[in-house]
Amino acid sequence: MRARTPWIAQRLISLVCRLALMLPVAAPVLAASPGLIGQAAPDFALAPAVSGDNVRLSEYRGQPVVLLFWSSSCGPCAAQLALIERLYDTYHSSGLVVLGVSVDDDTQRAQKYARAHPTHFPLLLDQSKTVGRAYRIDRLPTTVLIDRSGVVRYLNDDYRANDRSYVSQIRTLLDDQGV
Repeated sequence: MRARTPWIAQRLISLVCRLALMLPVAAPVLAASPGLIGQAAPDFALAPAVSGDNVRLSEYRGQPVVLLFWSSSCGPCAAQLALIERLYDTYHSSGLVVLGVSVDDDTQRAQKYARAHPTHFPLLLDQSKTVGRAYRIDRLPTTVLIDRSGVVRYLNDDYRANDRSYVSQIRTLLDDQGV
C-alpha cells in the first residue's frame, strides 16, 4: 500500500513551487555586497605588489575607478585581470583608473603572480585583508566600480570576461561628469 501525502503537505509544496516561479531571475550583475552600492567607497592606502609608491584611493577622487580584487590562487582571476587590462587600455585616456587588490595571505606568492601577469595599472597588496573586509569581498574575482564622487556604483562578483556589461558600466561612469 502506497503512503499518501496529506493534502496540507501537497498544498504547501504546490505553494512553495509557485512562489519560487514568481521570484525574479538573477540580474546580470551579481553584487558581492549590495549594501555598498550608493555608499561612499571606503578609502585605503596599499603598497604595490611589484614596484612603485603606495596608492591611496582618495587620490583618485574626480576620476572613475575600478577596483579588481584578486588572488594568486583564484583560477578565473588571470582572465579577469586580462579583461580589465584591455578595458583599461581602451579607457584610461578618458580618465579611467584601475587598481588591482590582491587578498593573498602570502606576499611573495602575490608578488610572483603580479610579475607573471603584468598590467599597466597598479597591483596592490592587501595581506591583512582590511580592504577586502571593508568592501565585504567574499568571492573572487570581484570588481567594484566607483564614480567620480567616490560612490560605489556597481559590484560584480562573478567572472564574465566576455560580458559587455563592464563596457556599459564603465562608459556610464565616464559619461557622468558630476563630482
